[in-house]
Amino acid sequence: MSANDKEMQYKSWLLKAPLGLVLTGFGASLIGAATVRKQSGAPTLHWVSFGTLALTVFNSGLSVLADAAKHRAHYERLRDAE
Repeated sequence: MSANDKEMQYKSWLLKAPLGLVLTGFGASLIGAATVRKQSGAPTLHWVSFGTLALTVFNSGLSVLADAAKHRAHYERLRDAE
């Protein structure tokens, strides 16, 4: 493994970790908004579709965050191998 591989892993982690956190937080906020829509008596199609979008964003954030953790683990493995 070269120093370039280590740098690529670090850059991937540096980009994906904050993005995953933002998407997860935004998705959680959207879930709350879908809940408010349901409680306010909005038509079922509106809050269900909004809630589905919210869960998609939330789960996407978790996936990006997990991928960031993978890149960080690879970075630390390469760093410690030097």
